[in-house]
Parts: sequence; C-alpha cells; structure tokens
Amino acid sequence: MPADPATSSPSLPASVPAPRPAPGRLPGTPHPEAALPPGGRAAWLAWGIGVSVYVLAVIHRTSLGVAGLDAAHRFSVGASALSAFSILQVLVYAAMQIPVGLLVDRYGPRRVLLAGVLLLSAGQLAFAFSTSFGPALASRAVLGCGDAMTFISVLRIAARWFPAARNPLVAQLTGLAGMGGNLVTTVVLARALHTEGWTTTFAGTALLGVAVFALVALWLREVPPGPSGQQSAAPVADGPQPSLLARIRECWHEPGTRLGLWVHFTTQFPGNAFSLLWGLPYLVEGQGMSRGGAAGLLTLLVLSNMAFGLLFGRLLSRSSQARMPITLGVIAGTSASWAAALAWPGGHPPFWLLLLLIVAMGSNGPGSLVGLEYARAHNPGHRLGTASGIANMGGFVATMLTLLGVGLLLDAVSGGAETYSAGAFRIAFCWLAVPMAVGTAMVLRLHRQVGRAAATA
Repeated sequence: MPADPATSSPSLPASVPAPRPAPGRLPGTPHPEAALPPGGRAAWLAWGIGVSVYVLAVIHRTSLGVAGLDAAHRFSVGASALSAFSILQVLVYAAMQIPVGLLVDRYGPRRVLLAGVLLLSAGQLAFAFSTSFGPALASRAVLGCGDAMTFISVLRIAARWFPAARNPLVAQLTGLAGMGGNLVTTVVLARALHTEGWTTTFAGTALLGVAVFALVALWLREVPPGPSGQQSAAPVADGPQPSLLARIRECWHEPGTRLGLWVHFTTQFPGNAFSLLWGLPYLVEGQGMSRGGAAGLLTLLVLSNMAFGLLFGRLLSRSSQARMPITLGVIAGTSASWAAALAWPGGHPPFWLLLLLIVAMGSNGPGSLVGLEYARAHNPGHRLGTASGIANMGGFVATMLTLLGVGLLLDAVSGGAETYSAGAFRIAFCWLAVPMAVGTAMVLRLHRQVGRAAATA
C-alpha cells in the first residue's frame, strides 16, 4: 500500500515527519516558523488531564452494561425497551460527532471538555434518581451528548502537544486509558450496584465530575507555551475560512475520511454492543453463568482491549502501512470467533471458546482507532476535529444498529418472555453478520480508492 501523503514523503520512512512546506504553501498548513510540538513531560501532563475526562465518560457510558438486568426490573421493560437506553445514548453520541468536531476546531478542546463534564454529570445524576422509563431515557441522551465531547477533544490536545510520529501511539494510549474506565465499571461499579443500591451508585459516579471539572478548568493547557513562556495560539489556516458546511464537504470528499469512517464502523461495534448492554445478559441468561463469572469475562474483555491497544500503537508508530493489515485482522478474528460460538451445537459454546471470543472482541476498540488514523493522515490540521468526528461516527452507528437488531430479534423469538434462552441469543446475535458484511465491503472498496488517489498524487 502506498505511503499516506499526509504522514510521509516518498523518500522518507513513514515514521519520519515530512519536510515543512515552503512559502506559498497550501491553505491550512502550519506556518513555517511554527515550532514542532515539543512532547515531553508537559505534553503528557496535558494529555493526562484531558484523558481524565475521557475515562469519566467511559465509566458513565458503560455503567448500563453492568446494570442492564437491574434496569429492566427497575423500569419494568423488555429487551427492546432496554436496548433503547443504549441506542439513544449511542445515537446522540454519533449525531454529535460532526458538531463536536466543528466546535473543537473553532473554540478549542478545553472549552468543549468542560461542557462535556457538565453534561455527563447532569445526565448520570438524573439517571440515578429516575424511577420511570421516560426520564431515565432522557437522562441517557444528555449523557451521550456529554460523552461525545470527550474523545475528539483529547485527540486534538495530543495532536498539538506531540510530534506527528507519536500520534498513533498516543491515540491507542487514550483508548487504553478509556478501558481503564471500563475496568472501573466492571469491577467497582458492578459491586457497588449490588451493595449500595441504584441511586447511591449512580449519584456517586456523577459527583466524580466535580473533581474532573476543577482539574480541567485549573490546569489544562491545550497548546504548548510559545518562546516567551506564554501559551501560544493554535495554528490557523491561511486565507479566508470556509463555512461549516463547506468544511464538512471538504472532509467528506476526501476518500481517506470515508475510509476512516468505515474502518471504525466495521471494527468497533461487536465489542462495543457486547460491553454496553448485551454481554452480561448473554453470559448470565444465555450461558447460565453467575454474575461474578460474567463480570470476570467482561473484565477480561477490558484487559484484552488494553493489550491490543499497546500492540497496535507500537505497530502504527513504526509504519502507517500496518493500518490495513490490522483492520482486516480484527475483522477476520472477530467474525471467525462469533461464527464458531454461534454455530456450536445447542448454542452453548465451551468455556474456552467463550474466552477466545472475548479476547478477539478485545481487539475491536483499538482496531477502530485505525479509522481515526486514516482521517488524521488525509486531512490538514485546521479540519482535523471535523474529520475525526466524521470517522468517529462509524462504529457508534454500527453499535446502534446492532443494539436495536439484537433487541428486536430477542423479543421476536422469545415471545415476550422476561428471560432469554441460549437459542434466542443464538438467533439474535446472527444480526452481527449484517453490519460486518456491509462494512467489510466498503473498507475494501475505499482502500482501493485511497490507493489509486495516492498513486496519482
């Protein structure tokens, strides 16, 4: 695969930054006199403060994954209505990606992160005190809006503080830190839910936002200091600025942006849908495991995600040519594991196969970040937020479709029963093949298109 023109020159390895543009450079490229991002301790501090918001968002986002059965009893709803919580949350998240990208490009990541913390905390607090379906559903929508403001903002901070060659590793570390939030959910929140109760547990997690808000407001610097020691302004594009719609069109007409969206779409959704909602019911009701055993497997999913994040980050930092092999490997491994589990006679795969399935889905989150790498590599700096927002929509749209499809099929084959058999889950999870097939076809098609464009550039 040809080297991506946005990350390397034809005569240099992919890990070596391309030369600075000469005078008369294209609009949107950095000023020649602008200093390269410094990296170092200050960069890691800025990234660490920003990523604390993302960790908080993941805790809130995945909290329903360990509370799905409790929510069904608390609000007296079935599988379709229960999936509506996560579907609406993910729908709002996906719909907000482009607006958030535009906000980050225009107002900077610090302000967007502060707004995100406020919305996350408000949504989780309202969810803690909700006793009926309608208010609880509205609170998850507010939470999804706040969640949408976090990841893109952290990536923008990293792009300003770290050299370009470090961005793939930092992006994977951001995802890995988010999995730390997922680990808090599966280990701490799941236990607190059954010892302290619904309201205390969710209200307690909402109050974590106070400390995170103070940390961002007081200590976060979103760009490195200038030569005088004062915080420098972010690089801006030369010439007149395009309108918001024009910027979205520019990003969308770039094939690398669309490839990033479909890579994200295809690689993320199986593990995301499993951890957000359907994993615990499948393991407890479908496979007859105890809650403790199911929580252990969900913890393994998080640990596997972290391990793959470190591996993929190292590979991507060494060469951009690792992007498509990683993508196809994640798709093949996840598809094969699910096919084997669903084809097992009786719908009860052995424990070793469940372990293999969980480990394979651990590659989904890190694999989806390859999509953001494609978007970053093929767009200039002044529209990185918008391009990242478009790419970041993909996996969450696929997750939403999966949550809905599985929920509808469960209700259809179970005849409205309050619990679901292994056979019902077996049929319902066959839905995973639909977005996987569509996404894989689009990835292969756009990969060829991007290759042709790079060859003729």
